[in-house]
Amino acid sequence: MSDSSAVKSASTTEPRSVRQGRRGRFRPQHGGLGAWLYLLPALIIYLGFTIYPAVSTFQFSFLDWDGVAPPSWAGTENFVLAVTDPLLARALVNGLLLIVFFTFIPIAVGLLMTALLIGKVSRGTTFYRVVFFLPQVLPLVAVGTTWRWMYSENGMINQFLELVGLDFLTRAWLGDQNFALIALGLIGTWVMSGLCMMLFMSGAQRIDTSLHEAAAIDGAGPFRQFLSVTLPGLRKEISIAGVITTIAALASFDLVFVTTNGGPAGATNVPALLVYRLAFNEGDIGAASALAVVLTVLVVVLVSTIRHLTREDVR
Repeated sequence: MSDSSAVKSASTTEPRSVRQGRRGRFRPQHGGLGAWLYLLPALIIYLGFTIYPAVSTFQFSFLDWDGVAPPSWAGTENFVLAVTDPLLARALVNGLLLIVFFTFIPIAVGLLMTALLIGKVSRGTTFYRVVFFLPQVLPLVAVGTTWRWMYSENGMINQFLELVGLDFLTRAWLGDQNFALIALGLIGTWVMSGLCMMLFMSGAQRIDTSLHEAAAIDGAGPFRQFLSVTLPGLRKEISIAGVITTIAALASFDLVFVTTNGGPAGATNVPALLVYRLAFNEGDIGAASALAVVLTVLVVVLVSTIRHLTREDVR
């Protein structure tokens, strides 16, 4: 047998993993440079339009600046103003109150609709899903304009109250200091409920049907099955819905701007609206930046709390 044949037969008797490892040592190694080149365009955009503005906002929050004249150092004065000024403090409280309408009620409504629709095979199910999700595909400016007309003195809501004999309840809902924030929050409930329902229904469909069958064998009815099987299986979807809706509540601007513009008498002021006013109407860049930083910290704290409470290993 020739030397080449001997070498070839010896190589064929080696384990495949050894041969692959030997060839792998001589394979050209491509470093991370190629991957970074692919990521570079997106990274530049992210740094330029996200990181840089965030860092600049944090820097501006320590300055007394109107955007034109040379800035002066203000220290933490803007942050103290953001939490002690009655107007700004009330806006923060209003933002927290909107979480009830943007987060808690939509999640409850979404769970209720999921319990009613999941597993029900009927021709109307798709129609209900589309109808409840429709507010998500509508521009919030159009939504705000429509609801502002519905809430007016001659709007659809007052007309319905008059029709059912509840004339004493009619009012200019968005012009009443006691009901304006509630009326605004209910718009957010209408917008967010469909999103929560779609998230929960998609999550419920991935739950193993054998769990429901086992619960039914043990004598659990539909309500008990939903509490013991479906609801624990939706922990991840509830967390996602809570994060999205909480951010939407605290960062709401266009809906408030179109419907009430913060009125009446500041009853519906929210942090995002005041950031806009301070920066572009009053020329107080420092105070606007400080309020934006406070709002960001508040969002991070609440989102982190939601993720902690809904993580799967929590007891």
